[in-house]
Amino acid sequence: MDLHLKDKVIIVTGGARGIGKAIVQTLTEEGARVAIVDKLVQASKTLPDRNEKGKFFHADLTSEAACKEVIEDIVREFGALDGLVNNAGFNDSIGLEQGSPARFIESLTNNAGHYYYMAHYALPQLKKRRGSIVNIGSKTSVTGQGNTSGYVAAKGAILSLTREWAVELLPYAIRVNAVIPAEVATPLYESWLQSFTDPQEKLKQVSKKIPLEHRLTKPEEIADAVAFLLSDRSSHTTGQWFFVDGGYTHLDRAIN
Repeated sequence: MDLHLKDKVIIVTGGARGIGKAIVQTLTEEGARVAIVDKLVQASKTLPDRNEKGKFFHADLTSEAACKEVIEDIVREFGALDGLVNNAGFNDSIGLEQGSPARFIESLTNNAGHYYYMAHYALPQLKKRRGSIVNIGSKTSVTGQGNTSGYVAAKGAILSLTREWAVELLPYAIRVNAVIPAEVATPLYESWLQSFTDPQEKLKQVSKKIPLEHRLTKPEEIADAVAFLLSDRSSHTTGQWFFVDGGYTHLDRAIN
């Protein structure tokens, strides 16, 4: 299916690795011109050598000023903006007991602040092109996880903002949706598995709980959903939360 993304200018935050990198690769394969925004400098090598449609922009998105500046740089480079994928963030394990009020607020800012900053400063350009926003969430925002108050609160806010922005931006025909992963086979997830005495046994335990095929979700499967939601193939879809998780979040645990 042609997603009609050829030459569309799309920002992907956190595009250096994991889910973000998979999104970048899928979008470039669809012919989009991708602005990769990340604080990891090595992200400049994220795109395949054969592809010259992407460009790397180094920025620490925890700063509002940095978000404003990188949007300006992207528009200066590409001349327009058709889509924004808010993906950057990390689980910093700031809990209720093992945390502090100051660190909680910091976690909210680090994980949700830049979603707002980037959307706010991108909005004038998105209005011109009837663009689209896709926010990457987390299943923890609807299930809880334990010892992750900051991250979970931020991801919950992101889901609420998805609905709020979808309403606010209706007059401009700007669609806003969220994709919600659960257990995804990324390098970061592999690092987490390696923290256990028997990583393979832990992987089997987790995989067994995922109803569809008893396996982790592939980053590419998240990327495919994101590409679809950015495209005009989903032209009448807005304010939705898409769970790409093999049924992990919602299907009856008894089936496992």
